[in-house]
Amino acid sequence: MSLSTAGSVRVHTLTAAATSLVVDVSSGVPRVLHWGARLDEDPAHERFLATLSEAQFGADGLPGQHRHPAVLPEQSAGWMGTPGLEGHRNGTAFSTRFLASEHELSGRPDQGQVLVSRAVDETVQLALTTTVELSAEGVARLRAAVTNTAESGTFTVDAMRLALPVPAEAQEILDFTGRHLRERSPQRHPFHAGTHVREGRRGRTGSDASFLLVAGTSDFGFRRGEVWAVHTAWSGNHVTFAELGLNGLRLLGGGEVLLPGEMPLDPGDTYTTPWLYAVHGNGLDAVSTAFHQHLRARPAHPASPRPVVLNTWEAVYFDHDVDTLIELATLGSKVGAERFVLDDGWFLGRRDDRKGLGDWQVDPAIWPKGLHPLVEAVRGLGMQFGLWFEPEMVNDDSELARAHPEWILAPGDGRLPLTGRHQHVLNLAIPEAFDHVLESISALIAEYRIDYIKWDHNRDLVEAGDRRTGEAKVHAQTSAAYALMDELRRRHPELEIESCSSGGGRVDLEVLQRTDRAWASDCIDPLERQRIQRWTGLVLPAEMVGSHVGAPTAHTTDRTHSLAFRAATALFGHFGIEWDLRTASPEELAELGEWVAVYKQERELLHSGTAVHCDYPDDAYWAHGVVSQDRTRALFAFVALDTSAAAQPGRIRLPALNPDLFYRVEPVSLSAGALVRTRSGKPSWWLDRPVISGRALEAVGLQGPMLYPEQALVFRLVADQPPQKRS
Repeated sequence: MSLSTAGSVRVHTLTAAATSLVVDVSSGVPRVLHWGARLDEDPAHERFLATLSEAQFGADGLPGQHRHPAVLPEQSAGWMGTPGLEGHRNGTAFSTRFLASEHELSGRPDQGQVLVSRAVDETVQLALTTTVELSAEGVARLRAAVTNTAESGTFTVDAMRLALPVPAEAQEILDFTGRHLRERSPQRHPFHAGTHVREGRRGRTGSDASFLLVAGTSDFGFRRGEVWAVHTAWSGNHVTFAELGLNGLRLLGGGEVLLPGEMPLDPGDTYTTPWLYAVHGNGLDAVSTAFHQHLRARPAHPASPRPVVLNTWEAVYFDHDVDTLIELATLGSKVGAERFVLDDGWFLGRRDDRKGLGDWQVDPAIWPKGLHPLVEAVRGLGMQFGLWFEPEMVNDDSELARAHPEWILAPGDGRLPLTGRHQHVLNLAIPEAFDHVLESISALIAEYRIDYIKWDHNRDLVEAGDRRTGEAKVHAQTSAAYALMDELRRRHPELEIESCSSGGGRVDLEVLQRTDRAWASDCIDPLERQRIQRWTGLVLPAEMVGSHVGAPTAHTTDRTHSLAFRAATALFGHFGIEWDLRTASPEELAELGEWVAVYKQERELLHSGTAVHCDYPDDAYWAHGVVSQDRTRALFAFVALDTSAAAQPGRIRLPALNPDLFYRVEPVSLSAGALVRTRSGKPSWWLDRPVISGRALEAVGLQGPMLYPEQALVFRLVADQPPQKRS
């Protein structure tokens, strides 16, 4: 670690993988001079970049000491766009001018580096600490902390945002919108002048969250173009934005959205922003690779093979019966399930979604012997046992709400907010409410040796205040939810948690520091899931994305699909089953068992390899896959989403292979029958299993088969000897 005072070392280059961050720490808040392609650490480069950032006065007459704003932009330095810090002391001290005091750099290039910079504003009486990290995988993240250094008086933080510059080549923006059952739907447009703001004010990440905001060169894709991407890692109210100012500068940024009065800082108090994650790369696949490698490098990342999950929700809903559930578990075990999850409906009075939330006691009316008969049966079948909870919620019709109505989040004027799914939010910032939920859930985990929690969150935080004081509490509620997860995992180190929130409504990198899996969507229609999983995978690796085989006719769309399409879609995630297997025919059970076997055979590859997507020119078809780290194996899917305007598909060009290796092409086949149907027969490579070089597979590719819509062909590539050398 090196420690420097202001005025000594001015510029540092942080480098890892294919990325460099060049940071100037000389003038108060750090300024990023370069975020992009790798540069070697070189004083000459750093001096040159520093000169490029100097302001040049033109016809606009704009003030400014530097061409690039700091990562916490200040108007005092000439930045006239979105400010980094907004706050005041009773209407005064609204503008800061931080002066650098010291900074320290730790770590080594390509092994992870951390640059901590400290600055003060003696007039406004604030201290600022800014942290810039670059992980070994090339993932940058930033956060800042502001402290009230006055001896008396409150400084109120209204907003605090961090930002990174992108060059003029960033001409297009991609981000995401969505809704329940259709999460992470892409939207794309030019990088126009002004500010493109994506705020989430739902008190949770939200189905309509921007998820990832990407700026890139014109017509960038998965394998082409230069891209810069940011993600705001916070599960409460948040903002992510792209800004093109009058001076021609482009920024990507984000932070927390604070409600009025949420962040008063008394003397000595500190507010710390959420992490803003940032990744640069060539094509979207480079971005996802960096995120996946970064998440997989975490000490707490799931290390065991991801077990096949059998979830009961769409099989039985609230209709819980011990014998029925044991029968379902038995059928699941026969097809290869390894984890049984009992979903909503097991606790006190819970026959529908109108009552019981908050009363985390096993209902004796349904379970006179508790959950023990079911748990013992499940474990006897060799499966783990998981249980559904919604810890942050309460129904009006519950013993808890009747005993403690003051524990409900509400604006404080005697009325309750609008309900969602007949429920309200429990104020976990109240210590007694927090302890009640913690002890109730912890006792059940201990009694039943629960392996896994499906942690749900089924409504937005509307008018979320302390009912007793009227103070806004979204920030406090979010922090308390994190603390609850942290304490449960501290008490039960082997416990795994799935983040579910009306499906995929809480998928962000802060909650995922505490969870092992994200339920991508309540919709398991495979056609919808192809889209949802494609874009969720920009940040999350496959092993963290819950993906289930549902009933033949999807419960959420009423569309009917073959088992092959449903299973081939679920294969490229954390595979599970959410289907009343009592209604499946013997043939369907046999085929499902074969798909489970394929997943078990391939999950090591799927959950450690590099995810790749072909920039296939016809929107009716997608091609994607996973290539092993040593590039000796790959698993690909060619997916027909729709009918095509073309008479036949083009070739499937397969990226990321070793050009000097030869690969045997092996379509996955099941004894239960043909996986897919085609209009004009199978291409020769499907039948002959040829051996082809990686160079030819990427440059020329395989002829796409003429699949009927809503089908997927799964095939392997296995390194083999070239044909001329085979005996």
